[in-house]
Amino acid sequence: MDYSYDFVVGQQIRAAREACGLTQEELAARLQTSGCDLTRSAVAKIEVGQRHIYVHELRALRDALNVPFDQLLP
Repeated sequence: MDYSYDFVVGQQIRAAREACGLTQEELAARLQTSGCDLTRSAVAKIEVGQRHIYVHELRALRDALNVPFDQLLP
């Protein structure tokens, strides 16, 4: 399976997180309080392309980072 797209999406998420001045732990806390059960470890794996993202997680990331979808997707 080709994980190159997962890696690119992960890099976009990482850039958005860093632009917000959030750590992975802080982003995970925001996601969890909104009902999306992603841990810091899961966020880290997403950012390096080692974990796929479900649609509801992508929506929660968009909301937590306050960015449009097109900033998270190449």
